[in-house]
Amino acid sequence: MRGCEQADTTEVKPIAFYLPQFHPIQENDAFWGKGFTEWTNVTRTQPNYQGHYQPQLPADLGFYDLRVPEVLEQQAALARQYGVFGFCLYYYWFNGYKLLERPLEGMLRSGQPEFPFCICWANENWTRAWDGGTEQVLIRHDYSSSCCDRFIEDVIPIMRDERYIRLDGAPMLLVYRADLLPNARSISRRWRELCAASGLGTVHLCAVQSFGITDPREYGFDAAVEFPPHAKRAFIDPGSFPGIHPDFEGYLEDYSGIVRKHVAMPWPEYLFYRGVTPAWDNTPRRGRKAHILVHSSPALYEEWLYHVAKQSLQHASRFVFINAWNEWAEGAYLEPDQRLGHARLAATRNALYRATSSVPVVGGESASEYVPALGQH
Repeated sequence: MRGCEQADTTEVKPIAFYLPQFHPIQENDAFWGKGFTEWTNVTRTQPNYQGHYQPQLPADLGFYDLRVPEVLEQQAALARQYGVFGFCLYYYWFNGYKLLERPLEGMLRSGQPEFPFCICWANENWTRAWDGGTEQVLIRHDYSSSCCDRFIEDVIPIMRDERYIRLDGAPMLLVYRADLLPNARSISRRWRELCAASGLGTVHLCAVQSFGITDPREYGFDAAVEFPPHAKRAFIDPGSFPGIHPDFEGYLEDYSGIVRKHVAMPWPEYLFYRGVTPAWDNTPRRGRKAHILVHSSPALYEEWLYHVAKQSLQHASRFVFINAWNEWAEGAYLEPDQRLGHARLAATRNALYRATSSVPVVGGESASEYVPALGQH
């Protein structure tokens, strides 16, 4: 199998989280207005401070619509060109009720693009505030035992796909909120039983380190996936920030401080996949209540990815996760934009080259003026 064979090496493989909310669906039409997609929030964004890069608008791929299958093929080609190994698609499943499933189902039917992928069960409530909380809930999750059985039975066919990312033959299944699973150890054990009974074999269960989740073994899972910027903090007083909007009620953090804290983290005893983010700015979703990492740059992102790739090699950890490929409404994307062009993509490939010496630097491209911000190498 292509995904299995490519993943079963000692080389670090970067996997980028992938958001499928770039096509209209009837639920979003009802919740947010006719024709809503992620681009709706992105294009109407206003800056929160002087020099704030908003709105952030796409370049090469334009305001794409994921109902068009060629878009995914173009994205995969671009990702492959710059050393991204695969995509991890968010999977919105509510006791059999699916949202934003069209891109993935198109991939499964057509066999295109020929690009490794896995899924992450986005098992939060669907809320008006985009926070997965318990207020203003639009679609609520059900965690009954029958529901959890049905979930794994529904995704087993997805994990059979020859492109599906595996570790030593075991398909990788991420869960965004393992802490929400009642008696998670029992559920994970049951999932393994059903996978084995189906002939799939074992499954590689990964807990995303969101909302205070740390050791995956507490939930009966095999590995943890680091998910910045939600673990380490480097707060800046908004009142001290030049040109801040007087109505700003969100919070600012220093990107370089976040990077330093994540890089300095001791390696845990459990199986651990490092994570990075090229930037973070959810102003399109949160407006004056946004969470923004200020002073981010492709050069600092390159340093971060370089360091975690080196650490992963040292600990024989095969995957690194990037948050994200296309989270445009959270300012966390690798896709080309109108200001940075391909700089974040070039930074990705350059970091991998420096860490592994196995991927050639893209000729003529630079992440920006190189700044060895985390030490000389």
